[in-house]
Amino acid sequence: MIKRIIVVLALSVLTVSCGAKKRSARNVDTRIKKVDTKPVVKTDENKPVTAPTKVKTTPKINSTTHYISVYKDVAISEMKQYGIPASITLAQGILESGSGKGRLAVKANNHFGIKCHGWKGKKIYHDDDEKGECFRKYRNAEKSFRDHSEFLANRKRYAKLFKLNKDDYKGWATELRKAGYATDKRYPQKLISLIERYELYQYDDKPKRSKRKLKERNVVTTYKVVKGDTLYSISRKYNLTVKELQKLNGLSGTELSIGQVLNIQPKEHN
Repeated sequence: MIKRIIVVLALSVLTVSCGAKKRSARNVDTRIKKVDTKPVVKTDENKPVTAPTKVKTTPKINSTTHYISVYKDVAISEMKQYGIPASITLAQGILESGSGKGRLAVKANNHFGIKCHGWKGKKIYHDDDEKGECFRKYRNAEKSFRDHSEFLANRKRYAKLFKLNKDDYKGWATELRKAGYATDKRYPQKLISLIERYELYQYDDKPKRSKRKLKERNVVTTYKVVKGDTLYSISRKYNLTVKELQKLNGLSGTELSIGQVLNIQPKEHN
């Protein structure tokens, strides 16, 4: 009887001990599972980097000479396609846009002060002859140069311009005013002054030199400056370039004085 009681007690102790171990194991498993199921933070280390989109911006112009260097090739390209002297295009751009620093040029890429006139594109309003006038707005400056060419080429009132030589910038400047491009009476003089000051005529198409003109160069050797003369007008008269005249006379600038005697003898004698 005593032995049976001892065996029952032993079995009871063993059962309680196993149950405690199982409950302990369950608790450990639960804690481990909680740790294992914790969300893992993912990083973007291997995510491909997308290059930033390039946005074409209007060049920042610091001076008139900088403006010329930026847009001279555009003006030459327009001259080749439409026959408008590059010097005239550049001079108008400088004058109308304030060398690219005026409000219309900065805000609307409008370098020539062209008003809406039935324009279906974007617009900007600006005080000009009247308050709040409508002006054309372009995506970039090149579009403005192209529209300037088409504006002149496609209107009958500017037809006389295209009968002039592409190197006759004085004629173009005068006819632009007559055709109504600008209301300023001194508009031609302002264009001519810019062209001669910055030697914009160097970008125009030059007429081919004939043998007859080459012979004339060898006849006269000096020229006396009179009122109204410029280095360019004298160079045209004797079929020289401004740089040739400057070199022949040791000049570094373009200033002349009345009565000054210039050597116009060519560098070579044939």
